[in-house]
Amino acid sequence: MEKMWSGRFSQDASSLLERFNASIMFDQKLYREDIEGSIAHAQMLKHQGILNPEELVAIESGMAQVLKEIESGEFEWRIGDEDLHMAIEKRLTALIGDAGKKLHTARSRNDQVALDFRRYVLRKNGEIVDLIKSLMSAIVDIARNHTQTLIPGMTHLQHAQPINFGFHLLAYAAMFKRDIERFESSAERNNISPIGCAALAGTPHNIDRAMTAKTLGFESISINCLDTVSDRDFALEILFNISTLMMHISRLSEEIILWSSYEFRFVELSDAYSTGSSIMPQKKNPDVPELLRGKTGRVFGNLVGLLTVMKGLPLAYNKDTQEDKEGVFDSVETAEISLEILREALKTMTVKKENMARACKLGHLSATDLADYLVEHCHVPFREAHHITGRAVARAEALGIDLSEIAYSELHAIDERIKEDVCRFLAIEHSMNARTSAGGTAEVRTLEQIIYFDHYLKDIK
Repeated sequence: MEKMWSGRFSQDASSLLERFNASIMFDQKLYREDIEGSIAHAQMLKHQGILNPEELVAIESGMAQVLKEIESGEFEWRIGDEDLHMAIEKRLTALIGDAGKKLHTARSRNDQVALDFRRYVLRKNGEIVDLIKSLMSAIVDIARNHTQTLIPGMTHLQHAQPINFGFHLLAYAAMFKRDIERFESSAERNNISPIGCAALAGTPHNIDRAMTAKTLGFESISINCLDTVSDRDFALEILFNISTLMMHISRLSEEIILWSSYEFRFVELSDAYSTGSSIMPQKKNPDVPELLRGKTGRVFGNLVGLLTVMKGLPLAYNKDTQEDKEGVFDSVETAEISLEILREALKTMTVKKENMARACKLGHLSATDLADYLVEHCHVPFREAHHITGRAVARAEALGIDLSEIAYSELHAIDERIKEDVCRFLAIEHSMNARTSAGGTAEVRTLEQIIYFDHYLKDIK
């Protein structure tokens, strides 16, 4: 069959051009969106009297057959068809005849691909949100079991203050909550129908764009057709949202890699989510978090790639825009498997409480507590308290002990205003539980955060 646009041409396209120009190798992923969009378009055309009832029935039954052939693997995707739109329409016309040729009335491949791709992105927005929720739920469940498990809180990757492990994990729950909000905001903003804009300027046919939009589940129709057919903000947004999500995943992955090292020994990954060395039989490598960290760079590249494609395009549609899909498909698939495998790796991970607690006795984590004690109980100005605490830390260092283990006599010798009850305030457990301000690490506040995330995950749509 000749190409549908070949009427103006006197010479066939070269086979090299066919290979270079075609998108059918990857855009066939949009087959369901394309068929559903075509049926909705045909129903609108019939409602407006542009198609008769028999033609609509023929199109609907023909599309059902095409869908069956695609999903069974019987459908033959030919590179000469250029894209899935032409491939599906050709097969439809072969099945039902002239009625198939009428389907493209009042539309263009420009608004057709904008419709298919937008619906795919909206669908994937929702599916990724569900996977983030599942990951968050696993994180909150682990946190629930570790509100008393002490771990060094760090700044600059240096021991800073004692926190509980549940509190640390909930920081990632907060990050992933923001990711959900970004995906949901994007879905709401981009839930508009482009179909009916045709090539760029609308159509003279008496169509009802609102009807098609409602049939396909859109909230409204787009405002300006010239913008609509070239708009790929929705694709850029999902790429940005995935990039931010993967950045958060990468940060957690980096911590898991550190925690599972012999230097930390805070956690141990399950054998099911680890690999070994081809030469060193003792090795147990954290390949899952390492791959997650590496794949983050790949999705960043997809975002920058599409931004670069779009930055210099004049209105309206340009063939450059064909480069919009592969990066999105890749990033979506990367995000989906990353969320799934991170969830399972976390659920099967062993937390080594004793090693975490032992690490809390390194680095004088209760130093800030001594300064706060001096301010609150001895009425010492904070800057002076800071200096006194520094001297106490130096004395503990000289004695080869942690500040939480120093004797009262040593502290009293440094400053006579220090009272005998000071050692109670320097205990690591007390230090963690003393931080009772809203959002803090104290167990009571960590439990409040767990309740908050429980309610959030239950109430979210």
